[in-house]
Amino acid sequence: MAKTAQERSAKAANKRVENAEEELRLRVRPGTRQALADLMQWSGISEQGEAMTLMIHHLHGLGPGRALPLLEPPRHKITVSPAVARKLEQFRARESLRLCCDG
Repeated sequence: MAKTAQERSAKAANKRVENAEEELRLRVRPGTRQALADLMQWSGISEQGEAMTLMIHHLHGLGPGRALPLLEPPRHKITVSPAVARKLEQFRARESLRLCCDG
């Protein structure tokens, strides 16, 4: 006889408790979602949880020396052109005079 939905849910819940499973939630922006979708397509994985679990285990397997550089967030480098630097300096000088003379 087939199990009812309630029996299947209870069995699954017991299995999760036995295996000490914990649900992790992750909110992502479209770019991150697309990157995950690409990785899943390239590897033929259809479930997000499986893909993320495999990535975590493979990254962990690299050890701290090789994994840590992959976990550094990208930093944006800001460069100011000479023309913009000149305009900022002129603005600063004008503001300095204004504050000095207004008081």
